Amino acid sequence: MKTHLPSSFTRSLAIAFLVIASCANGLFAEERGKPAAALPFKTHPQVFGMIQSWVSDPESPVATEINLDAVKSNRDQFFGDELRVEDGWTVFREAGEAGFKRYRVIEAKGDRFKVEYQDNSGGTLTTSSVIGFTVLKREIRKDGKPVVVRVLRVDSFDSK
Repeated sequence: MKTHLPSSFTRSLAIAFLVIASCANGLFAEERGKPAAALPFKTHPQVFGMIQSWVSDPESPVATEINLDAVKSNRDQFFGDELRVEDGWTVFREAGEAGFKRYRVIEAKGDRFKVEYQDNSGGTLTTSSVIGFTVLKREIRKDGKPVVVRVLRVDSFDSK
């Protein structure tokens, strides 16, 4: 009986899979002592920054639906190396910057959530809002083909 060693392609594929899996796991902050599965909702705080308008603009929400699968994959825009959980808040601080973007889940019922989101650009002003949303799957067409994606759909928005 002949034993075959894995080919270099198979080894490379396995290594690539492990690298991708470890990067994807690093995108979401985990609370110390609490497994990621126990957190009621996890994503990058910049997602909520896409919903809330700039302080100088009068109308929010700006975005009312966000593709969470794209957020999970787009590591250039939503890099997770800087994410931390601090006192129940999932916090993002850019390296070398004084500001932050953070959220905390204040209500979770099935696939419906409510978060308090805060944004501070490094000065004395911190904007705050409460965003209610539903996480659901829906079909879109991508490159002409139907694809099912997980989306965050805004149900309510309140400035504090």
